[in-house]
Amino acid sequence: MALVEVTNLTKIYPQGESAFGGRAKGEVRAVDGVSLNIEKGETLGLVGESGSGKSTLGRLILRLIEPTSGVVRFEGRELVTMSRGEMRRMRRDMQIIFQDPFGSLDPRMRVEDIVAEPFVVHERLNATERRARCAELMRAVGLDESALRRYPHEFSGGQRQRIGIARALALRPKFIVADEPVSALDVSVGAQIVNLLARLQREFGLTYLFISHSMPVVRYLATRIAVMHRGKLVELGTTEQVTEAPAHPYTRTLLEATPEIRQ
Repeated sequence: MALVEVTNLTKIYPQGESAFGGRAKGEVRAVDGVSLNIEKGETLGLVGESGSGKSTLGRLILRLIEPTSGVVRFEGRELVTMSRGEMRRMRRDMQIIFQDPFGSLDPRMRVEDIVAEPFVVHERLNATERRARCAELMRAVGLDESALRRYPHEFSGGQRQRIGIARALALRPKFIVADEPVSALDVSVGAQIVNLLARLQREFGLTYLFISHSMPVVRYLATRIAVMHRGKLVELGTTEQVTEAPAHPYTRTLLEATPEIRQ
């Protein structure tokens, strides 16, 4: 059984209104009947241009937004029909790393409070235990324990993304959606973050859905690659299959258009 099973997942947004505020004139199929599985321990790279629906798909899988239709199962349990309380408990095992390391961290909170927030919600730890866990997470992502006393604005973009990764790791999840985690960073810093994610996967036994518009980054990190175009899944296969013998014209376009990343 796959860790994550997605069947015919669809998200439709209404588009426009009538002049009198009536029903929407049309609709946008942001995600259109997508089906895929993510195996335990793998990295599935989800690639496509901006507006292809890949970030929406990631959020649908985590149920951060509600699908119009379709099924999502995590370890065999259906997520879409879960109550809010059941879903809250499931969040321990399913986390997200956001694209924007500047906007995803509360500028009014110290790093320790940001990283410890999941403990407050899900675990009953005293202050000493929280500090010890936070210090451990800082070391795991390559930051010094002294970072805990500082605020997000005191860090570079790459350092802030490391803090976001530490927060995502806090509850030792099984599955992480990494939503364009290096697109806001320069190439060299982005390569460091990609290598960090690869190391953390080995150390923590993580499963990733790694979302990116860059085929070379996905090729470096992913076990398999899924290609989205206009809300649909147009290609899915091993990294070697998709990058060496792409079957869909859109996949070939992505491979030709994206510059190499140097590791």
